Amino acid sequence: MAGLTSSTIGRKYAMALSALFLLIFLILHLTTNLLSVLNRDAFNTASEFMGYNPFVQFLMQPILGFAVIFHFAMGFVLEIKNNKARPVKYAANNASVNSSWMSRNMIISGAVILAFLALHLYDFWLHEINYKYVEGIAPDSERFWPELHEKFADLWRVALYVISFVLLGLHLAHGFQSSFQSIGARHPKYTPVIKAFGTWYSILIPAGFIIVAVYHFITQ
Repeated sequence: MAGLTSSTIGRKYAMALSALFLLIFLILHLTTNLLSVLNRDAFNTASEFMGYNPFVQFLMQPILGFAVIFHFAMGFVLEIKNNKARPVKYAANNASVNSSWMSRNMIISGAVILAFLALHLYDFWLHEINYKYVEGIAPDSERFWPELHEKFADLWRVALYVISFVLLGLHLAHGFQSSFQSIGARHPKYTPVIKAFGTWYSILIPAGFIIVAVYHFITQ
């Protein structure tokens, strides 16, 4: 790991690998959350499995946590390194022509998403820790849907989630293709496919999460 992160290329490669892992996680997470819209019992069953399965709790969850921290840490490190490498800005630099706004501001969208993750952990993860390990309450397979539903009773929280998911979509729009490029997936035959898939991914995944939040708000 030290060798992989000791160079700029290595850091980009490592960051891309963590991003690909997180892209898969988002699909799984959204699939579970959409069950709360489609079938209350199915959501409770899936949430109970995820919440009490030892493999998920004590292996996959720590790996996920490490991937999130590592991905954002590498992003900030690369941003700092890039800024140090260009201490003096060019006299004439039409950035809007050379690159998209999101590609130039990935660190900003990443910081906002990180702040959103802190709220998300406060809303759900800390609650789970308190429920299972602090208060030691007996498992209740019917509690998951009502707890999720209650979280979206306030408009301000729904608005924060929607804004965060929109920024996530913008972040993914650039990050998806960039991740594949960083691991060497550059080929005239496959690049258009990856770009198209990334565009749809960056739209459908955030839209799915927004649907969940809005659904629970309007069905209060």
